[in-house]
Amino acid sequence: MTRELVFILGGARAGKSHLAQKLAQSKAEQTGSSVCFIATAEALDEDMQARIVRHREERPATWRTIEEPRALAAAYAQAADAGVVLVDCLTLLVSNWLMTMPDAEADCLKAIETTLAAFLQTFSRRHQTVIVVSNEVGLGIVPDNALARRYRDLLGNVNQTVAAAATEVYFVVAGLPWRIK
Repeated sequence: MTRELVFILGGARAGKSHLAQKLAQSKAEQTGSSVCFIATAEALDEDMQARIVRHREERPATWRTIEEPRALAAAYAQAADAGVVLVDCLTLLVSNWLMTMPDAEADCLKAIETTLAAFLQTFSRRHQTVIVVSNEVGLGIVPDNALARRYRDLLGNVNQTVAAAATEVYFVVAGLPWRIK
């Protein structure tokens, strides 16, 4: 089995998760391996609760799911036996961290960098296909408030770090993937 990190970026509702799930299923079938899905969403309101239910129903029942909103490295450590790991998504991971520390930007950045570095370090020692999904939030206007600007900047830095480590990067627009690395 090979080691590959596939990074899928795009706007909201662009088809990133659908592409990631199709790719994970295909890789698992090709290698005869299992899939572990790491979900970072938190059910903090009715809308998100409904989204989580819908996403659970869309995934194959044979996939193992780990729900972990912040501790990506710890969740990934539990996925050692899977041949394919799908992380959906960094967008919410960064948001979850920022919302727990909205006034402590340096601490938040350190926490995100620490879990991301540990995740990538563990990945470098494994032979797995890892697919990571994230939103590209830097294409729009500059947000009108400090918290939203911090979020955009944090996620942009996280996306750059993962893209640099990735073996393949896709940008998804209107359900159409464009391979950019």
